[in-house]
Amino acid sequence: MELAQVRLLVSDFTVCYRFYADVLGLKPQSGAVDGPYEKFSPAVGSAGIALQDRAMMAEVLGELADAANGHRSLVVLRVDDLDAYCERITSFGVRLLHGPARMTDRMRVAHLKDPEGNLVELQEWLLMSG
Repeated sequence: MELAQVRLLVSDFTVCYRFYADVLGLKPQSGAVDGPYEKFSPAVGSAGIALQDRAMMAEVLGELADAANGHRSLVVLRVDDLDAYCERITSFGVRLLHGPARMTDRMRVAHLKDPEGNLVELQEWLLMSG
Protein backbone atom coordinates (compact mmCIF):
# COMPACT_ATOMS: atom_id res chain seq x y z
CA MET A 1 0.00 0.00 0.00
CA GLU A 2 1.20 3.51 -0.80
CA LEU A 3 -0.25 6.81 0.36
CA ALA A 4 -0.98 8.74 -2.82
CA GLN A 5 -2.18 12.04 -1.34
CA VAL A 6 -4.32 13.78 1.21
CA ARG A 7 -7.27 15.38 -0.55
CA LEU A 8 -9.14 18.37 0.80
CA LEU A 9 -12.71 19.04 -0.28
CA VAL A 10 -13.10 22.77 -0.87
CA SER A 11 -15.92 25.10 -1.81
CA ASP A 12 -13.89 27.96 -3.29
CA PHE A 13 -11.43 26.06 -5.46
CA THR A 14 -9.64 29.04 -7.04
CA VAL A 15 -8.97 30.79 -3.73
CA CYS A 16 -7.62 27.56 -2.20
CA TYR A 17 -5.54 26.85 -5.31
CA ARG A 18 -3.87 30.28 -5.00
CA PHE A 19 -3.27 29.72 -1.28
CA TYR A 20 -1.47 26.39 -1.71
CA ALA A 21 0.45 27.51 -4.82
CA ASP A 22 1.22 31.18 -4.23
CA VAL A 23 1.23 31.51 -0.45
CA LEU A 24 2.54 28.13 0.72
CA GLY A 25 4.71 27.67 -2.37
CA LEU A 26 3.65 24.12 -3.30
CA LYS A 27 4.01 23.09 -6.94
CA PRO A 28 0.75 22.38 -8.82
CA GLN A 29 0.76 19.27 -11.00
CA SER A 30 -1.30 20.57 -13.92
CA GLY A 31 -2.10 24.25 -13.36
CA ALA A 32 -5.88 23.70 -13.15
CA VAL A 33 -6.54 26.98 -11.32
CA ASP A 34 -10.32 26.62 -11.64
CA GLY A 35 -10.43 22.93 -10.70
CA PRO A 36 -12.21 20.74 -10.15
CA TYR A 37 -9.03 18.92 -9.04
CA GLU A 38 -5.36 19.69 -8.52
CA LYS A 39 -2.50 17.94 -6.78
CA PHE A 40 0.30 19.94 -5.14
CA SER A 41 3.78 18.74 -4.23
CA PRO A 42 6.56 20.22 -2.12
CA ALA A 43 10.04 20.72 -3.59
CA VAL A 44 11.25 17.53 -1.85
CA GLY A 45 9.56 14.36 -0.68
CA SER A 46 6.82 12.27 -2.22
CA ALA A 47 3.78 13.29 -0.17
CA GLY A 48 1.17 15.43 -1.86
CA ILE A 49 -1.92 17.48 -1.10
CA ALA A 50 -4.82 17.58 -3.53
CA LEU A 51 -7.81 19.88 -3.74
CA GLN A 52 -11.16 18.55 -4.95
CA ASP A 53 -14.21 20.69 -5.62
CA ARG A 54 -16.69 19.80 -2.88
CA ALA A 55 -19.75 20.20 -5.16
CA MET A 56 -18.31 17.69 -7.64
CA MET A 57 -17.78 15.12 -4.89
CA ALA A 58 -21.30 15.81 -3.58
CA GLU A 59 -22.58 14.42 -6.89
CA VAL A 60 -20.93 11.13 -5.91
CA LEU A 61 -21.54 11.23 -2.14
CA GLY A 62 -24.71 13.22 -1.44
CA GLU A 63 -23.88 13.80 2.22
CA LEU A 64 -21.05 16.12 1.13
CA ALA A 65 -23.64 18.65 -0.06
CA ASP A 66 -24.03 19.76 3.57
CA ALA A 67 -21.74 22.55 4.71
CA ALA A 68 -18.57 21.33 6.35
CA ASN A 69 -18.16 22.20 10.01
CA GLY A 70 -15.51 21.54 12.59
CA HIS A 71 -11.89 20.65 11.97
CA ARG A 72 -11.69 17.59 9.76
CA SER A 73 -8.04 17.68 8.79
CA LEU A 74 -4.59 18.95 9.66
CA VAL A 75 -2.14 19.41 6.81
CA VAL A 76 1.47 19.16 8.01
CA LEU A 77 4.35 20.70 6.07
CA ARG A 78 8.02 20.53 7.09
CA VAL A 79 10.14 23.61 6.39
CA ASP A 80 13.85 24.22 6.94
CA ASP A 81 13.59 27.71 8.49
CA LEU A 82 10.27 28.21 10.25
CA ASP A 83 10.84 31.86 11.12
CA ALA A 84 11.76 32.85 7.56
CA TYR A 85 8.87 30.85 6.09
CA CYS A 86 6.35 32.40 8.50
CA GLU A 87 7.68 35.87 7.71
CA ARG A 88 7.19 35.18 3.99
CA ILE A 89 3.63 33.87 4.24
CA THR A 90 2.48 36.59 6.63
CA SER A 91 3.57 39.11 3.99
CA PHE A 92 0.69 37.61 1.93
CA GLY A 93 -1.72 38.46 4.74
CA VAL A 94 -1.76 35.01 6.37
CA ARG A 95 -2.56 35.20 10.09
CA LEU A 96 -0.74 32.72 12.28
CA LEU A 97 -2.93 31.16 14.96
CA HIS A 98 0.07 29.96 16.98
CA GLY A 99 3.82 30.17 16.85
CA PRO A 100 6.41 29.87 15.66
CA ALA A 101 7.08 28.11 18.96
CA ARG A 102 8.80 25.02 20.30
CA MET A 103 6.39 22.10 20.52
CA THR A 104 8.81 19.42 21.71
CA ASP A 105 12.57 19.13 22.11
CA ARG A 106 12.67 17.93 18.50
CA MET A 107 10.40 20.38 16.70
CA ARG A 108 9.16 23.95 16.39
CA VAL A 109 5.72 24.61 14.88
CA ALA A 110 3.36 27.30 13.68
CA HIS A 111 -0.34 26.91 12.89
CA LEU A 112 -2.60 28.71 10.43
CA LYS A 113 -5.79 28.09 8.47
CA ASP A 114 -6.23 27.90 4.71
CA PRO A 115 -9.05 29.90 3.07
CA GLU A 116 -11.55 27.07 3.77
CA GLY A 117 -10.64 26.83 7.46
CA ASN A 118 -8.48 23.69 7.20
CA LEU A 119 -5.70 23.70 9.77
CA VAL A 120 -2.12 23.78 8.51
CA GLU A 121 0.84 22.98 10.75
CA LEU A 122 4.31 24.10 9.72
CA GLN A 123 7.12 22.11 11.31
CA GLU A 124 10.82 22.79 11.67
CA TRP A 125 12.66 19.69 12.82
CA LEU A 126 15.43 20.38 15.32
CA LEU A 127 18.58 18.36 15.79
CA MET A 128 18.66 16.26 18.91
CA SER A 129 20.82 17.94 21.51
CA GLY A 130 23.31 16.25 23.63
